[in-house]
Amino acid sequence: MTLILEIAAIPAVLYIAVLIGVALGQHKLTYIPNRRRIPPASLGLGHVREHVIEAPDGAELVAWHGPAGPGKPTLLYFHGNGGGLIDRAPRFELYRKAGIGLFIMSYRSYSGSTGVPSEPDNVADAHRAWDYLVSLGVAPEDIVLYGESLGTGVAVQVATRCRPRALILEAPYSSLVDIGAWRFPYLPVRLLMKARYESMRYIGKVKTPLLVVHGEADGIVPIRFGRKLFAAAASEPKRFVAYAGSGHMETYNHGAFDEIVQFIAVAQ
Repeated sequence: MTLILEIAAIPAVLYIAVLIGVALGQHKLTYIPNRRRIPPASLGLGHVREHVIEAPDGAELVAWHGPAGPGKPTLLYFHGNGGGLIDRAPRFELYRKAGIGLFIMSYRSYSGSTGVPSEPDNVADAHRAWDYLVSLGVAPEDIVLYGESLGTGVAVQVATRCRPRALILEAPYSSLVDIGAWRFPYLPVRLLMKARYESMRYIGKVKTPLLVVHGEADGIVPIRFGRKLFAAAASEPKRFVAYAGSGHMETYNHGAFDEIVQFIAVAQ
C-alpha cells in the first residue's frame, strides 16, 4: 500500500515542481531581451539618432529616433517582448521612405537600457518617452501610438492618459493572462502571473482612432484575442484588418504597412 501511495504521489510532486518552475521563471518567459547596444548608423540608418531617457530611479532607456518629414506625424513605438532595437531597424527605413517619423524606446535591459523590465516600469517609462518626444518638438497631435505584440499592452495604457492622433496595435491581446491561460491550460496562471497587461481594462477609455492589424495564422497571439480587444474598444473610427496566412509579426509581408500608412494619412 505504501508503494502504491508513493507512486500515486509522483504526478502531484511533478505538478508542484512545474508550478514552482513557472512561478520562478515567468520573468524570463515574459521578457527575452537582446541586450546589445548598437549605433543605428552602423546599420545604415544615417537619419536615426540614439537618445537616452533617464528615469528617476537611475535607469537609462535607450531610444532611436528617425524624425518625420515636414507635415508628417511620428510613431511612438513600443516593441514586443523579444529582441531589441536592432530587430526593428528595417521598419525605420520603411517609415523614412513614407516620410513618417519613428521613435522606439527600448525597455529596461533591452538594447543597452539599464534596469530590469516590469509592467509598471514599462508603462511609466513609456510615458517618459512621450514627454521626451514632445520635448524634441513633436506636438502631441502629431504623435501616433504604436504597439507591437507585448507592446500593445503598453500602448493601450499610455493612450488612456495622453491624446495621440491615433492608436495602432499590431497583434494585440485582451490580456497577457489570457495568453498564458491559453498556452498553459493545465496551470493556474491567472493566479501566478505578475506581468498581466490587462488591456481589456483600459481599451474602453481610449477615444482616439484605432487600427488593429493581426495575422489569422498567428500562433503566438491567436487572432481571437485581438478581436476580443477590438470589440471592447470605444474608439471611433476603429478598423480591424486580418491577414490570411500571416503568422505572428508577419503582417507587413501581407500588406499591413500600406494599410497603416493610409490610416495615418486620414487619422485626426
